Amino acid sequence: MSGIYEQLGIRTIINAKGVSTRVSGGIMSPEVADAMRDASRHCVDMWELQGRASEIIADLTGAEAGIVTSGAAAGLLLGTAACIAGLDPAKMNRLPDTAGMKDEVVMARSHRNFYDHAVRTAGAKLVEVGIPDRFSGAGVRDTEAWEIAAAITEKTAAVHYLAHPNSLPPLDQVVKAAHAAGVPVLVDAASQLPPVENLRHFIDQGADLVTYSGGKAIGGPQSSGILCGRRDLIASAALQCLDHDMFFEQWNPPASLMEKSVIPGLPQHGIGRPCKAGKEEIIGLLTALRLFVADDTQARQQMVRTALVQDLYDALKETPHVECRLEPDGYRPGIPIVRLTLDETAAGKTAFQLILELQNGDPSIHADNSRIDDAQIGFSSICLEPGHPKAIATRMRTLLK
Repeated sequence: MSGIYEQLGIRTIINAKGVSTRVSGGIMSPEVADAMRDASRHCVDMWELQGRASEIIADLTGAEAGIVTSGAAAGLLLGTAACIAGLDPAKMNRLPDTAGMKDEVVMARSHRNFYDHAVRTAGAKLVEVGIPDRFSGAGVRDTEAWEIAAAITEKTAAVHYLAHPNSLPPLDQVVKAAHAAGVPVLVDAASQLPPVENLRHFIDQGADLVTYSGGKAIGGPQSSGILCGRRDLIASAALQCLDHDMFFEQWNPPASLMEKSVIPGLPQHGIGRPCKAGKEEIIGLLTALRLFVADDTQARQQMVRTALVQDLYDALKETPHVECRLEPDGYRPGIPIVRLTLDETAAGKTAFQLILELQNGDPSIHADNSRIDDAQIGFSSICLEPGHPKAIATRMRTLLK
């Protein structure tokens, strides 16, 4: 324990799970924290700040525009609201009441996930398409682009796509099907960084809106994200989350986001108002983004994290009742993770019991639980600090001696 958490009586944990929100995300660099502290000492016009953010995001992503959101899920809500309401302030005022509007969002059934609740929050109705036979083991197929095209009607506001290396159908085929019907494509790329090239990849594939998490690999505040894409849709998203407690004559939106003449008047506070990003989060995200795209930052991060994971592997490989190996991390290319397979019979406990004991012990150690059905536990180095590998190994030997 240290600092503010010690004052509050909150214990700190050893986070070997990774940049998951439930374990408070990643650790910001001192430069990002300093930038946020500096931002907190001054006041600015939030439209002007988001306008400058749009210029920076557009430059780095290849999109026409972008805004900083309060996370990737907020980007999904705002992106969906933009696709439904467009630049019509009357429609913005009515959301999530979508009566008489295009309010259906087509989505491959295999792309459904907990986070698409943000899409439904805007008032959208999800239209599931296809059968993911490849996951059930009953076959090899998944949703195909023609099925997406067949599901699009005059009620379709958008097609939602969950980006993942294994996602099907391919994004470019989905974009082609959607654009043939004049429908935008909203991509959830929350955890698709790194590689840094993915900042441009989905826009290059033709996506109309892409949302990223700012608090994971980018290294920004945990409550930050990016929504980038078509300028008109980004303008709608901004209109539905920024504060409008002023007269229309006072409002001067930056050209990087929109021209004032495209709307007849300001909407009320929009459906995205609870998703506001403060000046501190915006500055923190922009600072982290600049560091993320710097070549030396990626190389230095990989070197430090690879050394830590090697230390962790060396410390754990002689632990009783486990098989220890290094394997690629699907979300962090170039930085392996430690994967343990527990001999549950010899250990006298299951992998899930071991995870609970790690979590509930002192120090509290959080590990990856995604493969416990296979008696496997993962340890990521992304959020570890020097000294953590030894502490993890000591605790494991105590629990498995």
